[in-house]
Order: sequence, then structure tokens, then C-alpha cells
Amino acid sequence: MSFDQWSKVNLVDCLDKLIDYRGKTPAKSEKGILTLSAKSVKNSNIDYSEAYTISEDEYKKFMVRGIPVKGDILITTEAPMGQVAKLDRDGVAVAQRLLTLRPNPKILDNDYLLYYLQSPIGQAELKARESGSTVTGIKQAEFRKINIILPPLSEQKVIANILSSLDDKIELNNKINKNLEELAQTLYKRWFVDFDFPNEEGESYKSSGGEMVESELGLIPKGWKVESIGRSSISKLISSGINEFNGTKKYIATADVTNLSIRSFVTEIDFKKRPSRANMQPIAGSLWFAKMKDSRKMIRVSKSSSYLIDKCIFSTGFAGLFAPKYSNYIWTILTTKDFDDTKNNLCNGTTMQAINNENINRIRILIPDNKTLDLFESVSEPIFEKIQFNEIESNKLSKIRDELLPKLMNGEIEVPIEE
Repeated sequence: MSFDQWSKVNLVDCLDKLIDYRGKTPAKSEKGILTLSAKSVKNSNIDYSEAYTISEDEYKKFMVRGIPVKGDILITTEAPMGQVAKLDRDGVAVAQRLLTLRPNPKILDNDYLLYYLQSPIGQAELKARESGSTVTGIKQAEFRKINIILPPLSEQKVIANILSSLDDKIELNNKINKNLEELAQTLYKRWFVDFDFPNEEGESYKSSGGEMVESELGLIPKGWKVESIGRSSISKLISSGINEFNGTKKYIATADVTNLSIRSFVTEIDFKKRPSRANMQPIAGSLWFAKMKDSRKMIRVSKSSSYLIDKCIFSTGFAGLFAPKYSNYIWTILTTKDFDDTKNNLCNGTTMQAINNENINRIRILIPDNKTLDLFESVSEPIFEKIQFNEIESNKLSKIRDELLPKLMNGEIEVPIEE
């Protein structure tokens, strides 16, 4: 590898296609073709839950400037600007505030472009050409002035392979964790919805005729209780306020979390100049969920989550529950659809609906007897230990990737090229 062979060129000269639907918004329909907007692209991924649908007729009328295809690179032009992801399927529409970039395969590798635009160098190029006061963005005329550092194609592919191998392992860990979470949900349903947890004889409680009593949640096993999730005997709502600290910490906002995973540790804060929302203290045994309506974002902080405890501050957009002894049980409740539905029904507000602490305390949950809770914690612990291990590994891999990214892009680290 020789850095002498690298050049700095205009990005659009390396593209086969630049598709921009700025100023056009297709009419939505109840079913049809998935349509991506800027909200769909976040933390290097495409969140299809944020997509909407348009009819096939609307698709044919609307998509006249170009059809996105699998492998294209998507980049948001505003609100927020500079989020980048690689399209992983055909047959989708792209609305305004998203540019679709299709590299010339003889000059520019798709994955190299993806990582370049994510890198500090690429982000600085975008930032230098943004405009606007309240909402910043980049116009197509300015985007066309963006330059890119261009190694030979073979070196681009090696650089992209190094970075994508780390992302592939992170994605594998995420898939494993999703399956493990589903396993925990299956166990939870059997024990605490169907009430077929093992009784003293090891038989299924309800199926073997275990006594049931009336409660505000319906029939429940005798000896169990119903309490407020924020004021229960096993979980307490965490108040806002943080411990004073020296130096800087990472600020975790709800935007930095996707489902059950923290996707980015971007914003550095200090104690005195921090945003007012940076005011929730992560502690061991705490469980966090986004207050916003229709937002399923959660963080679990265990004893082994030393980085979160020592180095991070959470946004007041999260509500926290302290459940040190029975955290597996409370966490599994938080990940159920029933909890999501209950939370959403209790959200209020005009511009942005969210649940407040008063309404969190109105959420009622089942409190089993201690023996059953102890057994559930014991049986489910291997599942959650594996999830935690995968999350720690993924965070380490993310850190390695983020440290490698700028050094690979500016040639500070040389990559081996087979002759």
C-alpha cells in the first residue's frame, strides 16, 4: 500500500447516480410499498418501523427521478443531517430529506463510501457545507462540492472489509440477543401469564389445579399481589439528579438507543455546562425505558455495566426503575407488548406525547411470592448473562471500529494488499 496513490476528488464524479426527491412528498396509503424518510436512517442502520407505505400507483408516479436499489448509500440532508446507511433491499421508495448515492463500481466501493461518510473526515465535509439556523441541512448544490479521499479500489475494499467485519460481528450479537430476549419472554408468559410456573411438587401450578384468587388484574395465584411498578416492594422509580463529576462523561439521549441497544456514545458533557436533560444517574440494578409515546428504547444497567455507571449520564427522556434483587423479572415486564400499550395509553402532551412519573406510578404489575421470583431469577440468569456478555463485546467492537475508522480513512494505518 502506498499513500502516494491516494487522491482527493469530487464525490459526485465517483457516482453513477445521485437521486434527490427534495420538495416531493408522496401520498401515504394503508398498505403498499415501504417509503423511507430521514427518520428511518439512524446510527448506521435503516429502521423500517419508521417507514410508511404508498400505493403502487403513487410509487410509479413519484419515483421518476430514479429507483433506489440494494447497495445504494442513503444519507440524510437535514433533521438530522449526516446520518448514513446502506440500503439492504430492493423495492422501496425514498422521500425527501434523503439522498440516494450509487457509486461507480469501477471507481468507488459502496462500503468504503458508507464508512467514509460516517468518519470524522466525511462528517466534517458535510458540516462545512451545512446551512440554516433553526434546522441545519445541506442543499444539493453544496453536497455536489463534497470531496472524498480516494485510495485505489483494491485498498478501498480492504478498508471496508476490516470495518464491516466488526459490524458483522456486532450485528450477529444483536441477532443472538434478540433470540435470547424472545426466549426470556416465552418463559415469562408461561410463568406469569399462563401461571404454569413449577409448584412445590414441580408441576405446572395452574394446570395442576393451583388455587387462583380475584385481583384488579384478573385471576392470580393465591398469595401474589398487585402493586405500582414505581412504588412496589421490588421496584422503585428513580428521581432525576446526578452526582457531581470531574472531567467529561458520555451523554446518552433516547436518539442514541435503538430498541434494547445503545448504538452510539457521541456527546461529551461536563458537569457545569451539561444540557438540562442530562440529569439521570445510571446505577447498578437500574432499568430504563424511553418516556416518549411509541418509543421502544431500553437500557439495562447491571453490576458489570461499569462503563455506563462510571462514564455515562442518561437523558431525562428516560424513566429509571431501581430493581436490584429481581431485575430479570422487572426487565422482562418492560419488554412486553402489554407494558408498551399501557405506557402509550398513559402518555400525554401537545407537541410530543410522553409518560410522566405520576402516570408511571399508575402502572400496576403482578408481584409473585418471593420463592417464585427467586426461582425465575435463577432460571433466567444464564439468558441475561449471555445477553450482557454480547452487549459488552459489541461495545468493545464499536469502540475499536470508531478508533480505526478515521485512521484508516486518512492513511494513518496502512492496510495489507495482496499482490
